This record gives sequence, C-alpha cells and structure tokens, in this order.
Amino acid sequence: MDLQVRPIYHRLADRVRAHIFLCMLAYYVEWHMPGALAPILFDDDDQANAAVARTSIIAPAQRSAKARHKAAHKLTSDGLPVHSFQSLLADLATVVKNTVQPQPFSVPTFDKITQLTPVQQQAFDLLGLQL
Repeated sequence: MDLQVRPIYHRLADRVRAHIFLCMLAYYVEWHMPGALAPILFDDDDQANAAVARTSIIAPAQRSAKARHKAAHKLTSDGLPVHSFQSLLADLATVVKNTVQPQPFSVPTFDKITQLTPVQQQAFDLLGLQL
C-alpha cells in the first residue's frame, strides 16, 4: 500500500493521536477497497474456484479461470474494462461536484455532479455508495 503520507510533526498529544488515527483509517480504507472492488480489478474475485485448482496445500496458489480470463481479455464479465487499483482511483477522481450560478443572479445556485461512467457506477455500487 502506498498512501504517500509524509511525516507531520505535532506537539500536542491530541493532535498526535488524531494524526495517527487518520493514518490508520486511511490504511484500513485502502486495504478494504480492493477486496470490495475485486470484480472490476485484476484481482482474483473467485477464491473458491482458485482453491479447487490448487493440488495441495504446499503447492503455489493458482488463479481462477475467471481471473485468468479477466487478465487475458482486459474485460470484466459485464464487458467493462478491467482496472488496476491505481487506475480505478484515477478514473474515480474525475467525478466532481460543481456549484452552478445561473446568469440572472437572482436565481439561486445549485449543485451538479458529473454523470458517472459505467465503470464508475459499478465501483460505487460495489462499495455501497450513492451520490
């Protein structure tokens, strides 16, 4: 995992505890997300069939047929492109919320969220998130 955090030097005990808590929370989120997003990542999301392919407990782990198919064709079972975790995060980073001010300033502002691509929508669905 590479969160690219840098040391931040705090002097107060509460700030040190808060900083450590946020770092640990970020590590936990980064650990949890690939497991939830495995169907659209190059990760093996069919562990049961991968375990069946293993001849013995000391033999090297085998990838499932589903994972090999994803890697070979670069497509999920839904026909969407497969991502690495970093490329998926870069794709999700394009989702933005804009505040729009109509030209007659008497009209109130409103928020507009960009329309999700099918990959982004599936990632949100797998994580159980709504916009």
